[in-house]
Formats: sequence, C-alpha cells, structure tokens
Amino acid sequence: MFKQLFALFALFASASAFVPASKAAFAPTALNAFKATDLTKGAAAAVAGFVPAIVSSSAAIASEGTNEWFGVDDTRLLAVLFVGHLAILSLWLGAYGDADEDTDFFGEIDYTGN
Repeated sequence: MFKQLFALFALFASASAFVPASKAAFAPTALNAFKATDLTKGAAAAVAGFVPAIVSSSAAIASEGTNEWFGVDDTRLLAVLFVGHLAILSLWLGAYGDADEDTDFFGEIDYTGN
C-alpha cells in the first residue's frame, strides 16, 4: 500500500512540473534594484572589452603548478623551447616565405609540372 501511495504522490509531483507558474511565485530580483545609467553602461562595455584581452594573454604565462612560465622550472629549457620554435619558423619561412597567397591552395591538381 505504501508503494502505491508513494507512486501516486510521485505522479502528482511530476505532473506539477508542467503547470505554468503563477506571477506571485516570483520575487523581484536584484537586477531591478539598480537602474543602469549611461555612465555605468559605458563602463561595463569598456570592462567587457579589455577583460578578455587580459585573461587570454595571461594564459601565456600560465604556471602549470610549477610557478614558472609555461610550466618550466629551468630557464635553460625555456630558452631551448623558444630557440627551437624560432629555428623551425625560420626554416619554414626560408622555404615558403615568398609563397604567393593569392593562388588557390584547394584548387585542382596540376599534373603538367609547371
């Protein structure tokens, strides 16, 4: 009997989720307590403009728990990482730096050898 009564109450509880809520159930929010002026709207727009730039640039000096840049404890290793990347970049630019970017890379294959 207890299981059947519990199932009945559970059915009523799930059915009440689909009933539209009354207006009296909603309390005024904190957003209604403060009316934004043009100055605060401008300040909020300015903050929204420069905060993502600051947050995204701080990822470059992320410490990875080691309290060092890029998670590297030894500065010699950090120098090797940068020099290695710069060496690969200079090799690539030496081979493909003067490539014409106006040509379509995804065009048809040229079998003529020109």
